[in-house]
Amino acid sequence: MTSPETTSPEPTTPKTGTPQTGTPQTGAPVTASPMTASPEITSPENVRRVACVGAGVIGGGWVAHFLARGYDVTAWDPAPDAGRKLRRLVDAAWPALTLLGLAEGASTDRLTVTDTLEQAVADAEFVQESAPEKLDLKRDLLARLDAATPPGVVIASSTSGYPMTDMQTTAADPSRLVVGHPFNPPYLIPLVEVVGGEHTDATAVAWASRFYEVAGKSVITMDNEVPGFIANRLQEALWREALHMVAAGEATVRDIDLSITEGPGLRWAVMGPMLTFALAGGEGGMAHMLDHFGPSLKSPWTRLEAPELDKELYDAVVAGCDEAADGRSIADLVAERDRGVIEVLRATGRLDREEDSR
Repeated sequence: MTSPETTSPEPTTPKTGTPQTGTPQTGAPVTASPMTASPEITSPENVRRVACVGAGVIGGGWVAHFLARGYDVTAWDPAPDAGRKLRRLVDAAWPALTLLGLAEGASTDRLTVTDTLEQAVADAEFVQESAPEKLDLKRDLLARLDAATPPGVVIASSTSGYPMTDMQTTAADPSRLVVGHPFNPPYLIPLVEVVGGEHTDATAVAWASRFYEVAGKSVITMDNEVPGFIANRLQEALWREALHMVAAGEATVRDIDLSITEGPGLRWAVMGPMLTFALAGGEGGMAHMLDHFGPSLKSPWTRLEAPELDKELYDAVVAGCDEAADGRSIADLVAERDRGVIEVLRATGRLDREEDSR
């Protein structure tokens, strides 16, 4: 492991992003935990030092993101050459982060790589764990982090699919353990999904969600634990169907990728599948779309089993789309989608290619 490297610049306050958030709720929160009992816990807005434990692709991406937001970052990974690889990853990400816009005082010099886990978290005001996806490893590591991290400091796991309830079983204080699931690369993709376990204090979930917002992330605070969370479940459904189609000789890998990058992926960059489908209903919105296309749920278009489109589901989807539209008319949404798709086409060079071919 590399030797600790200290930095001297004074910390600056990271810029605040403008993400969308949900309502933080978790099951069976622990009462009288350090999260709720200690008045000395640093507020999300005042965090200056972040610890990243695990410095692979995801952990290194988190390091780059936090550095770009103006934090001091301590990092630890057990691999012998982890420090060298981490700095190479950060250097590779820095041009993209510079284009996105660095926080005042942001610098790669604010990274300290430590020899031990305990050194990494000794002064941390937030901890992001990004170890490999092995349940026993996660359990042991979170317990070690809980023992070494100052009381009340929130510890978040980058797990791709394990519920926190399954990972917090051996920690002395599970109340401060939350999931903070990013999308790769964390320094570029805004999304982070936050959810607690059965023994997580709701205050810790709320604190983590607010911290990620301040750190420039777009936050979904989940009401309930779901294996794989939200985005990975949707991504996995598409991935599994793609594998089925290749295995059955129904489509090539190239066909599948083009079907997304030249099709619905362009729309999804602007608005999600729900509002996208609502626009398929024309002026009638999602209600008309469900009335018209609902019966096709029983058609063999995918190997996934479709739910029954009963009144409860119908009403929930229609109401959800109305809420997501936030007062925008169908005409407004269509115009927004069209402008967005054109911008994506222009940004990815597609329009330039069409003009060059004329």
